[in-house]
Amino acid sequence: MDHFPTNWGRPRNDAYDAYGTFPIPNRPLNAPKDAFGEGVQRTQQPIVTGTSVLAMKFKDGIMMAADNLASYGSLARFKDVQRLQPVGDYTVIGAGGDMSDFQYIQSLLDDLVVEEFTNQDGHNLGPKEIHEYLSQVMYGRRTKINPLWNSLLVGGFKDGERFLAYVDLLGTTYSADTLATGYGAYIAQPLLRRAVEGRAGGADALPEEEAAKIMEDCLRVLFYRDARSLNKYQTAVITASGVSISDSKALETSWSFAEGIRGYGAQTQ
Repeated sequence: MDHFPTNWGRPRNDAYDAYGTFPIPNRPLNAPKDAFGEGVQRTQQPIVTGTSVLAMKFKDGIMMAADNLASYGSLARFKDVQRLQPVGDYTVIGAGGDMSDFQYIQSLLDDLVVEEFTNQDGHNLGPKEIHEYLSQVMYGRRTKINPLWNSLLVGGFKDGERFLAYVDLLGTTYSADTLATGYGAYIAQPLLRRAVEGRAGGADALPEEEAAKIMEDCLRVLFYRDARSLNKYQTAVITASGVSISDSKALETSWSFAEGIRGYGAQTQ
């Protein structure tokens, strides 16, 4: 029998390399696989989730806010999650919904920003382009019955224009002076509208300090009312000067009022 000239004298076999020193494994195919045909697991429902993101227009730009909680079902599991992320020089996105899907979206946006930078054509992505890209991604995934389980707010400031818009897992998009996701769409949005509508622009537009106060009040109400929220939050401000995302801050809250609520604690009457 023909042998390789090695100390082991292994027989010639395609399972060994040219020197007959070790078996060559059959490497798995690393190309994209069809989820149903290849058994790849899709997100069937959100597991680790974030709740409300709030956003509004003020005199000089856009302000956004979100708490730092990611809940594992009903468990307040992760309490230092940043749900506001900068994209390029002009844009911030805020995400509610599944946090693993949000991480995937972040990786898509990172690749997009890098690709745009390497083109070196003098064009930079603004909030309008980011929102349009996300709307196509979300709608494309929805049509494949493989949605990204997120509600996203896109805020930015470029070329002297403020931009604020929404997109969700169905690819639904719209824009307004005030926006909110999650439970905030029911509880905080009426408060934002009452404070901001008619004052988003012009001479009576909200200054940044007043906008910050309104945002804090809305987050406090959500902490009282939404069991999936936290009193630790961040804010993002996007103006002509650029993007600024704050460190985590804590809300000042008080539960003393609960003692006067019938049915609270040991009260029976």
